[in-house]
Amino acid sequence: MVVVTLQRNKCIGCNYCVELAPEHFRMSKKDGKSVLLHAVEKKGFYTLKSPDNAIYEECDQAAKACPVKIITTKLL
Repeated sequence: MVVVTLQRNKCIGCNYCVELAPEHFRMSKKDGKSVLLHAVEKKGFYTLKSPDNAIYEECDQAAKACPVKIITTKLL
């Protein structure tokens, strides 16, 4: 299982996550911040849990490219 977490309120809108993992991230037209698709929000953290381990690679690349380090990925 893969767990991806986004701390959206700290997003600066650089768009790297969308470029590296377009199936999982989008930029909001309302505020220009990243949106983690199919995520559940809890206390400002948006979390996506997926049984598909294939998404780990591109989500991890997005996390590493994030200049403010607000994306985390875990492989359980």
